[in-house]
Amino acid sequence: STAQRPNGPTAQRPNGPTAQRPNGPTAQRPNGPTAQRPNGRPIDQPVKITLKLFASLTDYLPPASKYTNLVELDTAPDTTIGQLVEQYRLPEKLVHLVLVNGSYIAPEHRAAQMLQEGDVLAIWPPIAGG
Repeated sequence: STAQRPNGPTAQRPNGPTAQRPNGPTAQRPNGPTAQRPNGRPIDQPVKITLKLFASLTDYLPPASKYTNLVELDTAPDTTIGQLVEQYRLPEKLVHLVLVNGSYIAPEHRAAQMLQEGDVLAIWPPIAGG
């Protein structure tokens, strides 16, 4: 797409802490407040996901969820796996096997992998024994 800003591709914004948009401080984006994602959900609406933690990671769940090993969450739009791991303070060395809807997510993709409405995020620690 070659869409340009109304004033051209090199138009600059005014500088300074009191600079305002051309239509005032309350001007809205062209999309308006009801802009939607491709799946039809409003951009500002929370995304509902299920977080499932296994083995020793269940200690990081809220007490009411410890025995079911899962918690239903309303996350901010565009939340990543990495952000959710940080939010629950899961030690990186214990986040070993990560699946979203049953599909493996490699460690190098977890920081950028965004969660979508209805996703089930499942995390296992390293398992040893025999």
